Amino acid sequence: MRLSRFTAYVSSLLLAIAFALTGAAAAHATPSAETRAATGYVALGDSYSSGVGAGSYDSASGNCKRSTKAYPALWAAAHSPSSFNFTACSGARTGDVLANQLGPLGSGTGLVSISVGGNDAGFADVMTTCVLQSEANCLARIAQARSYVDSTLPASLDKVYSAISAKAPAAHVVVLGYPRFYKLSGSCVAGLSERERSAINGAADYLNTATAKRAADHGFTFGDVTGTFTGHEICSGDAWLHSLNILSPGESYHPKAAGQSGGYLPVLTSAA
Repeated sequence: MRLSRFTAYVSSLLLAIAFALTGAAAAHATPSAETRAATGYVALGDSYSSGVGAGSYDSASGNCKRSTKAYPALWAAAHSPSSFNFTACSGARTGDVLANQLGPLGSGTGLVSISVGGNDAGFADVMTTCVLQSEANCLARIAQARSYVDSTLPASLDKVYSAISAKAPAAHVVVLGYPRFYKLSGSCVAGLSERERSAINGAADYLNTATAKRAADHGFTFGDVTGTFTGHEICSGDAWLHSLNILSPGESYHPKAAGQSGGYLPVLTSAA
């Protein structure tokens, strides 16, 4: 029996609707060309990202001291992103990242890593104060840094994170934290008091907590390195961090090559 003209029309309409819905679902499931192309990697941040302390510095990076042994370079070598731009720089604060490091970000950026905030909070001056002055002055300077983390740093981090999202909307952003410097009750027999070491560790945790909160609020992933550095702090007997380095003061309290490869790289790899 032949279909009536009306029945044939309804059947054709239903087929057309089914095709349209199937096609729409397939289009939704298929990544856009922009998403597929977003496989570039951009590494931003301060000296902990540039690799100060790891040696093997790229002479072209000048005072930024970007190391071939820094975790961004190691990750790029292992994963071969479609492009790799390494703009992290020694001494960088949040304002420096905004002014000087965001140029390579774009629609093709699929991964961004960054560590920043320690210089804003004055941690270099904290360590100088603690090494050269009294315990009381050390603890007071740490309290001042913690106050800055409460009052000023969150807004500065927000500016950086918002700018990254605006320039690289397809990117997965990994914010790396900072390690604790000292193993308490460790092998060190001179230098800072145990109270000072404990306060410095606590300040690192405080900074990490604030940074992780801002990262989460922007939809970013926070990479906590305290676990990978546990057992490899200063005074541990197998330190992945430089202690005070008289011959190269700028490398003091920064990760060695082992800290970059064993402390930072696994965290980025897992988070990315």
